[in-house]
Amino acid sequence: MDAILRDSAARCLADAVASGQPIGPLPPLAMPRSMLDGQRIAARVLDMLDLPACGLRLGPPANGKPVPGPVLEGRVLPSGSTISMTDLRHARASAAIVGILAEDLPRRGDEMPVFATLHPAIDVGSWRLQDPPSTGALAAADLAGLGYIAIGKGKRGAPTRLRVALAPAGTWRRGEEMDLEAPILAVAMAARRAGGLPAGAMLVAPIGPAVDPAPGLELHAALGRLGRAELHFA
Repeated sequence: MDAILRDSAARCLADAVASGQPIGPLPPLAMPRSMLDGQRIAARVLDMLDLPACGLRLGPPANGKPVPGPVLEGRVLPSGSTISMTDLRHARASAAIVGILAEDLPRRGDEMPVFATLHPAIDVGSWRLQDPPSTGALAAADLAGLGYIAIGKGKRGAPTRLRVALAPAGTWRRGEEMDLEAPILAVAMAARRAGGLPAGAMLVAPIGPAVDPAPGLELHAALGRLGRAELHFA
């Protein structure tokens, strides 16, 4: 894909990120044709807005495969925060695990990273595009559907099997036992393919089924002994 066309697509998306207003379909010639095109467009969006990434996240699947994308410091919130539904489009919320790297994650290797802390979280996906992207390449260009990430208190340890539940406040769900090692390793491998990450960066892996948030919802994610995270939607 021509660099001029990538910049054209990136400029549209950067305007949407800066203004908070959705955009319609990209011009046909500016549509990314490959995942690499989409990732390069996303990188240009961050360059145009001078927004450094502080980690990597696996976004909602497109064509059956999760889409890697950046984590931005301004989109990371403490557990218990409130976000407005007017800031979200086609929002989907899921439980997540967040790992803070204790060491640099090199480009080579396939082992589990060393984490300073692991955090329970709620990942909220949202799009700048008026309609959800129809391809993985377009999803990558739109920051892999990055909305907001609410994270709870961290604990030391390694990813393991935990019972994961996501439910509105005041309801109870036993949740499902899940192996958290697989999703966190998947996002680590995506980060390696992207060139690696420095110590202190975040790896974000949504886990389990997602729900459609609505105004007034108070959502709780419980990740066994790792702890809980909550998020309010206004």
